[in-house]
Amino acid sequence: MVVRRGLGRWMTKPLTRQMSALVQSGMNPADFAEALESAARISAGWVGAHVSAHRGPVAEAMAYAVHGGKGLRAFLVLETARINGVAAECAAPAAAGIECLHAYSLVHDDLPCMDDDDLRRGQPTVHRKWDEATAVLAGDALQTLAFELVCGAQCADAARLDLVRSLAVASGIGGMVGGQALDIAAESAVAPLSLEEISVLQAGKTGALITWACLAGPRMAGADTAPLRTYGDALGLAFQIADDILDVEGDAATVGKAVGKDADAGKATFVSHLGLDGAKGRAQELVQEACDALSIYGEDADTLREAARFVIARKH
Repeated sequence: MVVRRGLGRWMTKPLTRQMSALVQSGMNPADFAEALESAARISAGWVGAHVSAHRGPVAEAMAYAVHGGKGLRAFLVLETARINGVAAECAAPAAAGIECLHAYSLVHDDLPCMDDDDLRRGQPTVHRKWDEATAVLAGDALQTLAFELVCGAQCADAARLDLVRSLAVASGIGGMVGGQALDIAAESAVAPLSLEEISVLQAGKTGALITWACLAGPRMAGADTAPLRTYGDALGLAFQIADDILDVEGDAATVGKAVGKDADAGKATFVSHLGLDGAKGRAQELVQEACDALSIYGEDADTLREAARFVIARKH
């Protein structure tokens, strides 16, 4: 059953028409690359339409922070919605919301008090292009906009509440923020983290939002979340292992941010524990685990399988 209730309940009519047209233009892409590009365009357009009502550096920094991303999390929302019978225009607000939350996390992560990075997606980080206060406020505003947008997902009230509640958990101390706190603490720890400790850390810092995106579709449809939870957990861990590999093998121009920082800081990573070949092998195993979890969906989940393979083959 396709969930389709329209957008008017949550948005003004001009914005409704604008966003509906944007989503319709990106529906039913032919392959993964096209689907990923479409998801990034839909989410950035949705955020831009909301931010454009405001003026000043904070609003400009919000739009800047969302622009240029891969759109992977938005793709996961839209695609898991599709295979669960939820129309793209109904899931689009949640897709835009998760990209807002992800962007906020990057803006704050780049600050001097955190990772102190100058580049993100090949461009100056927000605090470098503007200043630290603007970066803090833009991140704060992106976080709150994320929840505003997710509230616009078109599904049953109980499902919408579950989306909001679960996003709060995934992004908070029990998820992304908690993982980030563990990461910061590890920098000054006497002993490097064990492989198990790194896995727990990254399940929060990186994996929690990826898994949330994978569960958005079945949550909206009121369907079983177990297969896509397994998929999302494996995908999130594979994504982080790929990041660790890129930090060793990648170059800053392609990756779009500084590389080699983990080794320079003596930081324990999947690569430092498993070696390059071992890390690549573990990532492959996780991709297979993710693909196997999709068997219940048959060929309809082939684009999600492509996404899993993309996660460890990407160059940035």
